[in-house]
Amino acid sequence: MPDAAGFCPGCGRAMGAVERARGTVGVLPEAFAGALAYFLLPAIGFLLVEPYKKNRFVRFHSFQCLGLCLVGLVLGAMLRVAGFTLFFIPALGRLLFLLFSMVVSLAFFVVWVVLVVKALQGEMFKLPLVGDLAERKTTSS
Repeated sequence: MPDAAGFCPGCGRAMGAVERARGTVGVLPEAFAGALAYFLLPAIGFLLVEPYKKNRFVRFHSFQCLGLCLVGLVLGAMLRVAGFTLFFIPALGRLLFLLFSMVVSLAFFVVWVVLVVKALQGEMFKLPLVGDLAERKTTSS
């Protein structure tokens, strides 16, 4: 796709410039604070502490972290139910459950690492559903 394209030629969606972190917020560089927001306790703290809760970049990553944690909880609950169901299959059920839970855990970890790296690079990388909700929550408050 051309760099100067205003709209995607395939779907017609507006192509916006990627927002980048600049400067510092509080005592931390903005990109580092965004990456630190992907750890749960700093994400909650950044939403409560004054200089960070006003910064759009840090708020976005904090809300996206909270959304990602909620998705992780839902996936964990679904894996529990699937594991309980699969344990009725004598030998294959436990193996399938172990394999499936390892794949889901690894995928979740890779997504988390990508989000941390993108935040360190200063990008506001959005996940499909969680990122849209985080962006909406960031602009509304």
